[in-house]
Amino acid sequence: MKDFFISKLIPAAVLVGSVVLFLWLVRGDRTSGFSQRLPGLDGRPENAQAEIAAEVVGTLETFDGAAAELNGSWPCFRGANLDIISTQDMPLSQSWPDHGPPLLWDIALGEGYAGAAVHKGRVYIVDYDRENQKDAIRCLSLADGEEIWRYSYPINIKRNHGMSRTVPAVNDNFLVALGPKCHLTCLDSMTGELIWKKNLVAEFGTEVPQWYAGQCPIIEGDRTIIAPAGTCMMMAIDLITGDIIWDTPNPDDWDMTHSSILPVSFMGKDVYIYCASRGVVGIAADTGELLFKTDMWRIRIANVPSPVDLGGGKIFFSGGYNAGSMFAQLYDNEGSIDIKPILSIEADTFGSAQQTPVFFEGYIYGVRPDGQLVCLDTSGRVIWTSSSNEKFGLGPYMIINSNLYLMNDSGVVTIAAAQPAGYQMLARAKLLEGPDSWAPMAVADGRLLLRDMNRMVCIDITEGGLGDE
Repeated sequence: MKDFFISKLIPAAVLVGSVVLFLWLVRGDRTSGFSQRLPGLDGRPENAQAEIAAEVVGTLETFDGAAAELNGSWPCFRGANLDIISTQDMPLSQSWPDHGPPLLWDIALGEGYAGAAVHKGRVYIVDYDRENQKDAIRCLSLADGEEIWRYSYPINIKRNHGMSRTVPAVNDNFLVALGPKCHLTCLDSMTGELIWKKNLVAEFGTEVPQWYAGQCPIIEGDRTIIAPAGTCMMMAIDLITGDIIWDTPNPDDWDMTHSSILPVSFMGKDVYIYCASRGVVGIAADTGELLFKTDMWRIRIANVPSPVDLGGGKIFFSGGYNAGSMFAQLYDNEGSIDIKPILSIEADTFGSAQQTPVFFEGYIYGVRPDGQLVCLDTSGRVIWTSSSNEKFGLGPYMIINSNLYLMNDSGVVTIAAAQPAGYQMLARAKLLEGPDSWAPMAVADGRLLLRDMNRMVCIDITEGGLGDE
């Protein structure tokens, strides 16, 4: 009798499985498994909603490292002006020897793509200690990479093509960091002492993005701004007390993306623009009032690049997965601020999978899906491309002293002139081993900070060398 039931059960199970497979093939989304490779496409994290519970208790460790006697700053994602542009106050080398510029120091990191912030001779980075299963907010010396302090808290993260991928925000007194599973932590930036912490999942109903958190917090005056996109779309938090100054409702349950908030000024008002899961919102910086909400720009799979301010209320959006790009315009809508699309561009002309383009002296520079560097004007016209022989993959880029610094997937860094006259390569060297050299760059005091999946390096890019500074 037992054998009889088994003989009937197995064919039935196969039949059910075949039906499910057939329905998936006919009705399911069969393209997601064949999308271009981005951080995390080798799996989803476990559902963070199931982990809402226990109080996370952090610990502070101190080490022998000492801050460098330097005053340069790259205080957050995309730098002080949130434009990925740095103007150094020292001459920088326009050419490199074959072996590249001098390596000042390097350190091992847990798997990830989190870039560094720099302030007052200190380097700050969000790391993951896989052995001890802890998020680790680390403070290092800009001089030699030695660790000064580390604030860590236990969190179980499954390997998901990297773990940490956010850049902290820092000023003279505070550091704010968002961990992979949306733990928001505010520390004393000099000592590492905890000031306050918030679990965005437990407290605000945030859903952890598919490949862990990628949004980078910003600090403005006495507050930090973050978009939980849970029970509230966005909120301002007092840096000293952790109290919520204002929050913006999210009645339609739009979710958090990997994109970060863009502050802009228009009509004498400060506005925060954010790309949420189902569209774009504009929020008044002083009150948290929702000024506009539109689905004119949305990316189904992964919304990663931040919007770019082109001035005069003109905003540039770009993305991967055939999203292409879009120009939009803020406008006066009966005394309030609204937004409207003015031009869409196909992906083969310009789109950006994960890096935010840079707007410099009237032109937009970025790397499109085929790997070519592109120069666009503000009407969407392609001025030049770097050609099929000059490709840069998914790596980061920025402007330092009017030149573009670009890093490809395998850690090769290229200096190119940021000019509308045409692509001009000035220098090139392999500075990291890879793989996946995708983290945002940071620069301060003539030192360029780069990382791949497992390592961060500090490079001397000055013309005469840093000597014994």
